[in-house]
Amino acid sequence: MVQVLSSRILVRPADPERSRKFYGEALGLAIYREFGTGPERGTVYFLGGGFLEVSGRATDAPTPTLQLWLQVDDAARAHEELVGRGVAVLRPPVREPWGLIEMWIADPDGHKVVIVEVPADHPLRYRP
Repeated sequence: MVQVLSSRILVRPADPERSRKFYGEALGLAIYREFGTGPERGTVYFLGGGFLEVSGRATDAPTPTLQLWLQVDDAARAHEELVGRGVAVLRPPVREPWGLIEMWIADPDGHKVVIVEVPADHPLRYRP
């Protein structure tokens, strides 16, 4: 098996500056590194155990099959913060039948982003 040392998701936005404002300012993701210059520069954000790179420019419509899953410690607080920053919420936090609390937003290109809270009593937190 290939040993994976690091990973990142690559997003090719229609408008790179608009996407950098969304991920960097609205979501508040910290920058890992930047490369290049001007409006076409690339920005790589920390994304928990991986990275999100916003670089290049797309000419095609985004694929509906790409979705980002971002775990937070408090979905209600994240909802308040994101609304306060002007992020349009597609669906506020709801406890799903499978026990996770999920809120849905979308980036400027329409990629869906699920903000997830794993409650203390959820099996994902179970430690035998």
